[in-house]
Amino acid sequence: MLSRYVFLSACLLSCATFAQTLSQTLPNGLKIIVKEDHRAPVAVSQIWYKVGSVDEKPGKSGLSHALEHMMFKGTPSVPSGEYSSRIARLGGDDNAYTNRSETVYYANIASANLPEVLKLEADRMHNLNFSDKEFATEMNVIREERRQRTEDDADGKMWEQIYLNSFTLPSMKASIIGYMEDLHTLRADDLRAWYKQFYAPNNAVLVIVGDVDAKQTLRTAAGLFGKIPRKSLPERNNLKAEPVKRAPSFAQASSPVTRQPLVATSWRVPALSRLNDKLPYALDVLTDVLAGNTSSRLDKNLVRGKQTALSANAHYDLLSREMPLFGVFGMPAENVSAETLLTQMKSEIKDIADNGISKEELDRIKAQALAGEIYARDSMVSQASLMGRLEARGFKYSDEAAIRRRIQAVTAEEVQKAAQMLTDDRSSTVIIMPESAPPAPADYTAVKKPEKQ
Repeated sequence: MLSRYVFLSACLLSCATFAQTLSQTLPNGLKIIVKEDHRAPVAVSQIWYKVGSVDEKPGKSGLSHALEHMMFKGTPSVPSGEYSSRIARLGGDDNAYTNRSETVYYANIASANLPEVLKLEADRMHNLNFSDKEFATEMNVIREERRQRTEDDADGKMWEQIYLNSFTLPSMKASIIGYMEDLHTLRADDLRAWYKQFYAPNNAVLVIVGDVDAKQTLRTAAGLFGKIPRKSLPERNNLKAEPVKRAPSFAQASSPVTRQPLVATSWRVPALSRLNDKLPYALDVLTDVLAGNTSSRLDKNLVRGKQTALSANAHYDLLSREMPLFGVFGMPAENVSAETLLTQMKSEIKDIADNGISKEELDRIKAQALAGEIYARDSMVSQASLMGRLEARGFKYSDEAAIRRRIQAVTAEEVQKAAQMLTDDRSSTVIIMPESAPPAPADYTAVKKPEKQ
């Protein structure tokens, strides 16, 4: 199986030589990357602003996400709501999202119409103009979005609790969408100031993938964005002060929309800071050992084997700008307690820490990773997203190949060491119970509540 994937990868690399990827950093600081992909007459445009929830201050949570909404409210030359309407009339679609480190705006369009998208994007980078009335109306939409995605969504509530209880720095704990009390006190001028601070060419990366001429597209983008002045950017929050080790924490919340508990344990672990780091690659492989397909350990042993879990998964962000979490989470089967599933998921990690993994298991994981890479190259969106993430988080888009090679070079011993790193003094556990369920037992010791300091 592995030899087949290698052959396919070689074919794709050979085909890629007929296209090219070019990049340019304009005098105003904007990094532009254009990758040719001529398989269909379409193009993807993504602009990544290096600002997200970890840049916000206490009492101002949700600023980045709220500004994302207001970026569609118009400029002096493009009326409110017209941005998306124009793209739709050209047969395209667009949207945006905010995460912990970036805010991203994207459009999928016929490649012949790409210049119009770039014109609109350059306009709102520099000329955003929204009224207080539009702001007040949109904040009602955002508060309702929070109700639907966090307060009335068990998964959303779990993820908010994970970050809230895993970290001590307010910017690391903060909710991306914002806490409801902050969403009631944010002002339009807060968003205008945020826009003036962070929305600048020297704080952004423009990525284009599609059926385009790379040289001509660079010239077009440079002509549209090059006149926008760079700004003096504020210092981003210092995230390195977050302690790695402390007493393990435990939190329980309830949700009216789940019939079964949700459980999660997360550990504070390193992100990739240099390409030659070893541990982050091993943590990335460990997630695939534990989860991701039917042959992974959590699925094979707990979902299909013991049938104590309805679902079980693992998560780690290799490229995180801030300290990432390595987490396992799942939903226990009916008549299985949350504590039982937590203990079993931890036992799977302990088995790897104590006994390691076999060469056959590691080879299978690497083959699956290589296959996933090949399938991802079929998607222009995936290609653009990876290049944008790399550039926005301090790497180069061209580092992708080196990162792939280092993942393939991870050893079984390194995976075992990664599992051994997941100790209690790095951990935080969250349980989301059905609203009518009793609280966790007082004598539960698998995840102790921290003692008062």
